[in-house]
Amino acid sequence: MSTAGPGPRTDAAREAYPAARDGAPLVVFDFDHTLYDGDSGGHLFKWLIRRAWWRTALAALIAPVFAPMIAFLPTRRVGISGFVWAGTVGFHRRRDLDALIDRYVALHTDGIRHRLLPAALEVLHRHRADGDQVVIATGAPPELARAILAFVAHEDVPVVGTEVGPRFGAVVATRHCHNEMKMTMLREAGFAAPVAVAYSDSSADLPLLRAAAKPVVVNPKADRVDMFRRVLPAGTPILNWGCPGRAGDPASDSHVGAT
Repeated sequence: MSTAGPGPRTDAAREAYPAARDGAPLVVFDFDHTLYDGDSGGHLFKWLIRRAWWRTALAALIAPVFAPMIAFLPTRRVGISGFVWAGTVGFHRRRDLDALIDRYVALHTDGIRHRLLPAALEVLHRHRADGDQVVIATGAPPELARAILAFVAHEDVPVVGTEVGPRFGAVVATRHCHNEMKMTMLREAGFAAPVAVAYSDSSADLPLLRAAAKPVVVNPKADRVDMFRRVLPAGTPILNWGCPGRAGDPASDSHVGAT
């Protein structure tokens, strides 16, 4: 499955937002460098690998082959899977990885909280308060984004993410929620309505941004800004929600991206 359901929340948090209204606009958020400052999956995988010296040695051994693959879209899933394999070899079920993810989030709650971007969460809150249908679509395992949002940010939005499963004596990515596949996986998860608003930092999410009636680029790399201005509709907001080292206009009350 590519979706993760709601995590535990307090009764007060459950009452904070109305249910999505019938026919509500579909609003899609990327996660890394959009709601979260950094590569959440990369941070998780580093922790998985560093749990034992022999995993670190194994990752170093395979790095010359798998690390270059991550830089290229056609081979990215294979490259990432190599390091996930090094971090999970010896585990054979998806729930084994889910348990490790929950442990990782519990151990790093304070650090993760500082990586969640307040301006981004404010936009997320506004959409939920308006009764919009909000979903997170991420290249990370869905349990990771779900756990971060549920246990750290107290959000219970649905998540569509990279599918993982047992292969080669470990738990690895079997289908990467990325590029065109992100749109496919959103539809398969039941989010088939036209995308009203999409938020992402990544050129890999151009299929999502182009599909949205209102694309919003947030926290892009500086060298990608001209490309986004070229290929997206004139006037597309290009914002920075407080992500250091990334480009974009400072978020303000007048143009934080909410509908």
